[in-house]
Formats: sequence, structure tokens, C-alpha cells
Amino acid sequence: MSTEPRGWRKSSRSAQQTSCVEVGRVADGAAVRDTKDRAAGYFTATTGQWSAFVGAVKSGRFDG
Repeated sequence: MSTEPRGWRKSSRSAQQTSCVEVGRVADGAAVRDTKDRAAGYFTATTGQWSAFVGAVKSGRFDG
């Protein structure tokens, strides 16, 4: 993926939390960055990778 992310938005799960992330769109998937340290950069995931991650979060796979 070589395009710059666009349409950054803060995660709805980050409201009033200290651990905030933003998600942006890239041509072939998604980009994620730390809201408080945007200069640190971002990582990207393909559409398939992002869908698998979101599905795992929604199913509670990463819950404590």
C-alpha cells in the first residue's frame, strides 16, 4: 500500500480514554495511528486483515 491515509477518525471506543487510536483509509485497506503521537507514524492493513481484526475485536477475542 503506497497511498497516504485519508479520512482519519478517532475510534468510538476511545472516548474519554487515555489509549486513543485513529483509523484512516488507504487504497487497499486501513491505517491506524496513536491519537496522542501522530508523529510516530501509522501501520496499515489490507482489507482482509482489517476485517479479520475487527471481527476478532467484536467477538471479544482480546477481552481481558
